Amino acid sequence: MKEKKLKYIVLQGLVYCSALLTVAALVWILYYVIEKGIGRIDFQFIFGDAKEGGIWPMIVTTFWSIFASLSLATPIGIMAAIYMVEYAKPGRVVKLIRFATESLAGIPSIIYGLFGMIFFVTKLGLKFSILSGALTLTIMVLPTVIRTTEEALKAVPRSFREASLGLGATKIRTIVRIVLPSAIPGILTAVILGMGRIVGETAAVYLTAGTVPKAPESIMDSGRTLSVHLYMLAKEGLSFEDAYATATILILLVACMNLLAKMGVQRLKKG
Repeated sequence: MKEKKLKYIVLQGLVYCSALLTVAALVWILYYVIEKGIGRIDFQFIFGDAKEGGIWPMIVTTFWSIFASLSLATPIGIMAAIYMVEYAKPGRVVKLIRFATESLAGIPSIIYGLFGMIFFVTKLGLKFSILSGALTLTIMVLPTVIRTTEEALKAVPRSFREASLGLGATKIRTIVRIVLPSAIPGILTAVILGMGRIVGETAAVYLTAGTVPKAPESIMDSGRTLSVHLYMLAKEGLSFEDAYATATILILLVACMNLLAKMGVQRLKKG
């Protein structure tokens, strides 16, 4: 009995230590980056032009990339997940779709970048543009959106569907009016995860959207995202202080977007 209790205490201690180490690693990274970059951040750095050492064009390009990519990936991912959960019957087709989704999730980002550069930039003639980058990023985040949305749809009680169908509603009406509203918190989680992948991606964007340090005026213009700008600052050794400051802004940007999205999820759950 004492031996079992000792094993339980040891395992519990390992669990707590693992959790503590995870949090400590995050805090240490955040502190290290922010402490080195916060001194460089001022109004001119955030809203200034690239020629003056500012990052405003890169912030604009990042938001363009997020909006364009999620506008494409979200509806496609949700509809694919609906098919998998509500319509598809277990068999070869479902296995093929799952295999394709898992394979897409495991492909290195540089491969996506090469594909996007060859197909979207060169073959389709879209050139280095926000659209080329967004199409490439859409393919990259689809697995995340599909799998997370799929789990959210599965979490909706079957009794909800049966009650709606029993009252005479069609299947599509049940999905639109009952299932999707109940799964919205999980779907928003999928969007948050996809957004994080888009913001942090470098290789695929570098090879498709380009590196022009200028705010794009349309989706067909080239641009440089914050992550690409950070990479170029660090790679070329132009200014490590600016690199740390850019990383700090990137961290704060992702944190703010995640916080706003999670607040929206909590409000939907309460509603």
